[in-house]
Amino acid sequence: MTAAAVLFNDSYCQQVTKTGTTAAKFLNIGVGPRANAMGGAFSSIANDATAMYWNPAGIASVNEFQGVITYTKMFVDINLNYFGIVLPAGEAGSFGFNVTALNIGEMDVTTTDYPEGTGEKFDAGSYAFGITYARNITESFSVGMNVKYIREDIFNSSAEGFAFDIGTIFITPFYGIKFASSITNYGPKMQILGDDLLVRHDPDPNKAGDNETLDSRYSTDEFELPLRLQIGISKDFDLFEGHKFIIAVDANHPNDNAQFVNVGGELSLFNNLISLRGGYKTLFLEDSQEGLTFGFGLHYDGLEFFKIGVDYSFQQLKYLDNTHSFGVLLKF
Repeated sequence: MTAAAVLFNDSYCQQVTKTGTTAAKFLNIGVGPRANAMGGAFSSIANDATAMYWNPAGIASVNEFQGVITYTKMFVDINLNYFGIVLPAGEAGSFGFNVTALNIGEMDVTTTDYPEGTGEKFDAGSYAFGITYARNITESFSVGMNVKYIREDIFNSSAEGFAFDIGTIFITPFYGIKFASSITNYGPKMQILGDDLLVRHDPDPNKAGDNETLDSRYSTDEFELPLRLQIGISKDFDLFEGHKFIIAVDANHPNDNAQFVNVGGELSLFNNLISLRGGYKTLFLEDSQEGLTFGFGLHYDGLEFFKIGVDYSFQQLKYLDNTHSFGVLLKF
């Protein structure tokens, strides 16, 4: 028994996880205050321009031109911005374009000789540019795909690559429950390259008379993208005329962490004029750093040429500053 326990403990201690080992991690930061307020349980609800992030099949249900701009204030000076437009084309389906940009802001260049700074500044950022297409296969089933170019920059170096997201939404015959599935960030590995990796190298410092200043480059590792499989269900409840409640659950299986569940709900009042939302992120995830979310939305459809919606969300973090997200949605 003692030997077995020792072997078990040895094996357990030597387990290696892939947490924090993927590139372009910004792709896992949720966009849109509506979805964020609902704890990220949005894959089966997605029915606006932010669906291109959560589940591209969602834009198949969009029947009017939409544009959305969101801003998420994170910890330190980091912020995430998202822009998306959707163009419905009738029976041909719906087309969309989206941009995600993570900005970190300027920082001082420091070295071992100048730990307080050299006087130079550098910045870093991450970007994704996507094109989306979705269509209804039947009245109850839709599919969509988002193809995106990804780039991460830091000082004079960068990494780039391509990936795609694919999703489906099915309105089941069981009390109108929606079922969704999606795979996001599927693509080849990324590797950082650039002038910052250029160095002078002496291949044999013990040998006199050779070239001591050969131009060389450091070789960096390649890292996988943060691939994620997501399964979601949701149900709408009509409370009484002009008021409804939505509840949603999403199960997530990422390649760089353990599985977890997001849950959320939305109460819409006065024909969607006012919406109150709440949720919880990363249920059942050990050492989770996320948790409670909530927010609200105001949507007005009474204007002659367009409709407008304004949304806000709050997300609680365990150790870092809490996150605030704002968004404006326009429909024409």
